[in-house]
Amino acid sequence: MEGFHGGYSGQGFTLRGDKGRFTLPPAFRKAVAQSSGDKILCLAKHERWNCLTGFGLSRQSELMAQIDREEANAIARGQDFDRDMRQMQLFGFTRLPFDTSGRFVMPDHLVQLGKFESGVFFQGAGSFFTLWNPEELYKMGEGWEGAQAACRMLEAEAQKA
Repeated sequence: MEGFHGGYSGQGFTLRGDKGRFTLPPAFRKAVAQSSGDKILCLAKHERWNCLTGFGLSRQSELMAQIDREEANAIARGQDFDRDMRQMQLFGFTRLPFDTSGRFVMPDHLVQLGKFESGVFFQGAGSFFTLWNPEELYKMGEGWEGAQAACRMLEAEAQKA
């Protein structure tokens, strides 16, 4: 895990398969496996957008550093900082195993949070990636045109297959 210096880039799309399984796209699958030192996918609700975030286990040390920075910034501004609450928010992710084909079962509470009905669009974001219900992504405003176009194309391809 310590050796993971890559990031998550690109896009992918998966339809919800039999038994309610989704498939982690190959590029993301490889990066998550390298980051986790195993086949463990971490998923959580994004704190601002109506989607989920995904990452490997190596991101845990990055999250602790983020909390330290946020606390130092709050102190510098003379503001209160609830470290326990922030740790609970950032470390409340769910760990999911996936097989060599990238298949994983997403728990119902995450399916509901992500509003996943039939498919999921994956968008790389560097230290993490996002998982979108296409309709939620299409509601996003300026700056999202590239992701929206990729999602439309990949969703159409998945529907044909």
